[in-house]
Amino acid sequence: MLHACVIGHPVAHSRSPLIHNHWLSLHGIAGEYVREDISSAEIETFLKAFPRSGYVGGNVTVPHKEIAFASVSERDAAAEALGAVNTLWHKGGKLFGANTDVYGFLANLDESAPHWSERTKTALVLGAGGSARAAIHGLLERSVGNVLVANRTRVRAEQLTAHFGKRIAPIAMSDIPSRLAEADLLVNTTTLGMHGEPPLEIDLARLKQGAIVYDFVYAPLETPLLAQARRHGHVAVDGLGMLLHQAAPAFERWFGVRPKVTPELRAFVVADLKREGLAG
Repeated sequence: MLHACVIGHPVAHSRSPLIHNHWLSLHGIAGEYVREDISSAEIETFLKAFPRSGYVGGNVTVPHKEIAFASVSERDAAAEALGAVNTLWHKGGKLFGANTDVYGFLANLDESAPHWSERTKTALVLGAGGSARAAIHGLLERSVGNVLVANRTRVRAEQLTAHFGKRIAPIAMSDIPSRLAEADLLVNTTTLGMHGEPPLEIDLARLKQGAIVYDFVYAPLETPLLAQARRHGHVAVDGLGMLLHQAAPAFERWFGVRPKVTPELRAFVVADLKREGLAG
């Protein structure tokens, strides 16, 4: 059997095993995808030994993506741009890394809001962490001309300007209400609104008519932000699609088959979220 895993801390909440084991069964591949809960104190040792672990590869989730970036011998262009690795594999005793978050972010937008880039001149991104970097990189890749970044700690938003260039403009959280009217796309990359976290306090009344609202959160699937967006008539995009799409290139890397993200797969994961009361 071929074995792969998701590495994080905590990691019990991860739906990645559900997705990858579904694909393994669908394609008749003898394999298993499991969780590895590895603490920050153990992660460097774990990654150093990964080529001899018996795993063909693995996904990396919070808080280990930056450590994984530093631990691999070679990285793909997306990982280099973001300074983070979320996909691992090995060959000849060497560890390699990639980042599929940008792909997942864009594929989800393309599927949920077709032709979005043609009508997005300005995007407003909430947050300045690793998820924000993935979103910003994807937006710039699709030629969005102006990206506003609001973060509780302004210096972190300013660091993104230094990293990505002048198309990134940091703004204060207090400026969000007055800048919403400019945004064709609003992206929440924070954990606010996630199950067990405080809600995202934002009033979308001033958001440009017809704007798209994208929430990286998928548990619950229908966050207060997305529910509010729908009430105002905006296109609402949840984070589950990103999770599904970012998994596909990793699966192909390890198991040699490019799986499809289908309505059936989404329904399968949504049913699991419902069982835990996280679908709405």
